[in-house]
Amino acid sequence: MHSTSFLPAFWPFLASTLVVLAGPTTIDLALRQIDTICDQYGSVTAADFNLNNNLWGESSATSGSQCTYLDYDSGDTISWQTFWTWAGDSSGVKSYANAGINIGATVLSSISSMQSSWSWSYTGTSIVADVSYDAFIASSDSTTATPAYEVMIWLAAIGGAEPIGYGTAIASPTIDGVTWNLYKGTNTWTVFSFVASSEQTDFSGNIMNFFTYLIDNEGLPSDYYLQSIAAGTEAFTGSDAVFTVSPYTLSVDT
Repeated sequence: MHSTSFLPAFWPFLASTLVVLAGPTTIDLALRQIDTICDQYGSVTAADFNLNNNLWGESSATSGSQCTYLDYDSGDTISWQTFWTWAGDSSGVKSYANAGINIGATVLSSISSMQSSWSWSYTGTSIVADVSYDAFIASSDSTTATPAYEVMIWLAAIGGAEPIGYGTAIASPTIDGVTWNLYKGTNTWTVFSFVASSEQTDFSGNIMNFFTYLIDNEGLPSDYYLQSIAAGTEAFTGSDAVFTVSPYTLSVDT
């Protein structure tokens, strides 16, 4: 079951036919706090972030729905919950509910640190999903340029979810105190995926360390531009899933 990765918010979505899906039926209304997002590409501004429902792959589902609820936001901190049920095409990603920060196409060599912490939990039945950071990198200083690289950092691969290029890892570095299996593949652009050797439900580290590793060891150009970075969950299939983030922080220093 391979991740096909979502397109960044600035990329046009080209699907011409979408499946009309039933609305959520199992959501506890008491959990709806600050904002509710159920539209396919619904988004709300939350402090430094955009919180996105992002059902970019829902057309591959035979049935299902998803809603995302903002619980808390302040500065570089956000908490949210995503409820979803998806069936059909067990190898296809249906959505990537995420909190994204657009840093305006910043050259990698100018970023001194990207400190982040992330506490999360998952419940549900027969869940196939990943919990991941997702970043896009381009050769020009435009947020609308076609990416040259995508870098994913998987804190968890649940129920058999696999990244692009899955097979034999090209390396197994230790970064921020965690051992990761690194995979390389292609999805229009080059995709690097760091997959944690064990689930990281309470992660804290400097995300810039992953980019530095790729610059030093895998030929990622340091003069390329980070267009965007997000953190969330790619949902494949499962029922009555509840993904809870409490909290997530990201601070980019240049």
